[in-house]
Amino acid sequence: MVKSREWSKKTREEVITLHRKGNGYKKIAKMLNIPRETIGSIIRKFKAKGTVETLPGRGRKKMLTSTAVRYLKRRVEKSPRVTAEELRKDLSDVGTEVSAQTIWRTLRNEGLHARTPRRTPLLSPKNKKSRLQYAKSHVDKPQKFWDSILWTDETKLELFGPMDQCYVWRRKNKAYEEKNTLPTVKHGGVNRALGLFCFCRYREAPTSPKPQVCDGLHHIVIQYLLVLKRIHGTLHTLKLPCTCRSKTAPKHD
Repeated sequence: MVKSREWSKKTREEVITLHRKGNGYKKIAKMLNIPRETIGSIIRKFKAKGTVETLPGRGRKKMLTSTAVRYLKRRVEKSPRVTAEELRKDLSDVGTEVSAQTIWRTLRNEGLHARTPRRTPLLSPKNKKSRLQYAKSHVDKPQKFWDSILWTDETKLELFGPMDQCYVWRRKNKAYEEKNTLPTVKHGGVNRALGLFCFCRYREAPTSPKPQVCDGLHHIVIQYLLVLKRIHGTLHTLKLPCTCRSKTAPKHD
């Protein structure tokens, strides 16, 4: 018979108390308004287990052992870009058959979530050091100094179809650890355009009427020189008290 409900601990204790006083199943059922079959089940369990507590280990057992869970955690912490399907195949090779969804849920319960990686510039150790030095040397600059700067930059645009989507397994507040980021490089290529932009305290606007399709570094440099010429003309026309400044990248020199 399928169990339809879970009786409270207090009710089960009342059943045992009445039974010890010599009351039969039928009488107890009538007194507590509980089916007689339930009374018998509670009393039989008490005689077998010596308790009316809800015992652990009920329900469906976990598909993954603690050893398998530790393996999954080590694997994704070492290789954050590994997919759930690849993890499923790894477990299948050692005789553990589970679905990719089970792996998702298990890792989520362990605090590891599949997130879209943050896109960060691909920097060499030398560039990282120079950027840190620049930040330290400018940390105490007054607001007036920053108000006078016109910043320029570029961004890569995908012309046809979405960019490739990937995920990384990471914990909360670990988004900018190097292994959890996606390095990016601004360059041309098939179905790609390069948009050049600038901004300052006074206004922000694209520096070219429309994104230019770039097929190499030479073309990027030519476009950038044209943009710089337009920027200086804009500063002179609008009489903005700004100094043009760009990032320290080779194509900006």
